[in-house]
Amino acid sequence: MRRGTTATATLALACAAQFIVIFDISVITVALPSIQRDLGFAPANLQWVVSGYTLAFAGLLLLGGRLADLYGHKRIFVSALTAFTAASLVGGLATVPAVLIAARAAQGVAAAALAPLALTMLTTTFPEGPLRTRAFTIWTALGLAGGASGNLFGGILTEYLTWRSILLINVPLGVPVILVAARFLTRRDTSTRGMRLDVPGAVLATVALILLTFGIAQAHTHAWTDLATALPLLGGLVALAAFVAVETRLAPQPLIPPRLFRLPGVSRGNLAMLLGGASFHIPMWYFLTLTMQDVLHYSAVQTGLGFLPHTVVMLLVGLFLTPRLMRFVQPRILVATGALIAAAGFLWQSGITPSSGYGTGILGPAVLVSFGTGLVGTPVSTTITNGVASADAGAVSGLLNTTRQFGGAFGLAVLLTLTATHATDAPAVLADSYQRAFRGIAVILLGLAALASLLPAQHLAGRRSPVETAPSADRSGRRSVQ
Repeated sequence: MRRGTTATATLALACAAQFIVIFDISVITVALPSIQRDLGFAPANLQWVVSGYTLAFAGLLLLGGRLADLYGHKRIFVSALTAFTAASLVGGLATVPAVLIAARAAQGVAAAALAPLALTMLTTTFPEGPLRTRAFTIWTALGLAGGASGNLFGGILTEYLTWRSILLINVPLGVPVILVAARFLTRRDTSTRGMRLDVPGAVLATVALILLTFGIAQAHTHAWTDLATALPLLGGLVALAAFVAVETRLAPQPLIPPRLFRLPGVSRGNLAMLLGGASFHIPMWYFLTLTMQDVLHYSAVQTGLGFLPHTVVMLLVGLFLTPRLMRFVQPRILVATGALIAAAGFLWQSGITPSSGYGTGILGPAVLVSFGTGLVGTPVSTTITNGVASADAGAVSGLLNTTRQFGGAFGLAVLLTLTATHATDAPAVLADSYQRAFRGIAVILLGLAALASLLPAQHLAGRRSPVETAPSADRSGRRSVQ
């Protein structure tokens, strides 16, 4: 297979995997009220339909990032997507809450191997520079499209079919991608076949993330000093400390080599990704969905269509405007600008009331939020991965995805503590509750804008350095201009 064909197939498969993984995070949110009614979920437990996926996903991403380094890209891609598709089938047929949550967690486990591999495939196929930036732009845009279109199609499927169809649809989506991967994805040899998986580190990371998020979620209905809140938080901190000890002192081949954190792009970029995940991803879809259905009384399909501007603006900005700006503007400037624009959008969103119309209540804020979101994703991803050796691509990809997904689950848990805890379906009370969550997201984004100034500068493809523009000699000795 020619290299150009291989690169094209790799990009298509990586983008398909990213779309499916992110699609399944957001597609479930519009169906939450229907799932709650159909399976009898308690309100306090409903978030675990979302968090069951994202916590298993985030907790195992570090391990998933190393699987491809050990067993090869093709084998892990096909195996993970097959498991993801099978878990979707089980979830779509669930009749009790426990089975649905377990199926969502199984989806998250499979996605934890799939998502970092998709990014690793890009970093090992496309060299640093315009080609990688373009590949990352398409990959990021498809991820944003997966999140935004998940809400749209989730509403349509829930309204005209059933909430089960939003999980069962992964079967006809996943099977063709599996077949294409088996046919076109090349086997990639790796120089790390002697490595062993850091299972203790993976277990500790997963336990720490789950306990910390569960503890924060408990604060929604219990006091911070209550044992129901304090014990999970304490257990999470202990597990996190043990994870750090294992990674720095005991693991012969850690999930994340500590030396990587000495790279400014990895350390600061992942902190930026954490804040972005805590605002742009799960929390935004979660609270907007509930706002449209509980406050504005939109149907599931109306809610899905209400997200259409988010999809269109994110794609246009992320796919066409951002890569052009990145040729001339430092990524940290784009991140700061995008975060500030999105923060303004969420502040506008926080003014929604039961009497708000679609134009001022949803559409106006959506344009600002989505424009800002489209400016942030690719610059942060390129900041994290620039300068990373191919041997560490899987680890860095796993870390990047971990911070984003954990940021989403952890951010949702934190923001839920700002919402009302008493049972009520009064639109005015619910509106006030969700307003606090949107203001909380705006504060997180202001923190991201401040952090952006600390991100490292990068070489800009649109500005040639003196070395690049200086005359050079070819093999015949003649001078030429590059």
